[in-house]
Amino acid sequence: MDGAGKSTQIDMLSNHFTKIGETPVIIWTRGGYTKLFDGLKAIVRKLFCKRLPPSGHNPKRNLAFSRWWIRCLWLNLALADLLWVYGVQIRLFRCLKRVVICDRYLWDTAIDFRLNFPQEKLDNYFLWRLLVKIAPEPDVAFLMLVTVEESVRRSKIKDEPFPDPPEVLQERLERYLTLTKKLPFHVLDGSESAAKLQKDILTSLKNVSLS
Repeated sequence: MDGAGKSTQIDMLSNHFTKIGETPVIIWTRGGYTKLFDGLKAIVRKLFCKRLPPSGHNPKRNLAFSRWWIRCLWLNLALADLLWVYGVQIRLFRCLKRVVICDRYLWDTAIDFRLNFPQEKLDNYFLWRLLVKIAPEPDVAFLMLVTVEESVRRSKIKDEPFPDPPEVLQERLERYLTLTKKLPFHVLDGSESAAKLQKDILTSLKNVSLS
């Protein structure tokens, strides 16, 4: 959940691995928002200038994505980008014996896409099915949750540019809770102190052989 303290824990975990002699790499894996995809969007915006809608929640962007071919094109490009991230980039770092810390993972993208594009059946997309097959299984996966109210409060403090409204956050939370019944997450309470959360994370990693 947004505002659960994920970025703080990732920084602390990266520092921990650095101190014990590892060279961790942090990779942002949220579909449609990777560095490569953001770079491509920036180039397209320069080429088409004012013909493209601005980023974030706005009427022009909503109108653009109301067209089925734009949704399909955007989704397929985002999925192709993730195929590179999961199928090549992450696997390459693992072959090089680097500790890879993924800032979000495949499940976050699935929730994002299903919330933002309810008209589309994600499981029918060939690239999505391929992505699910080739994405490496994490050695350990953490899910940090906070209440909708706390997420809203922290987003205001951080001055998030495009925060989700409470009703979307509630739907997101419910989908994450459903995932906890299907996948072996280490579920963390984001309302705990940063020190307590870091201790819990390191404890969970003690018996994990990072491949």
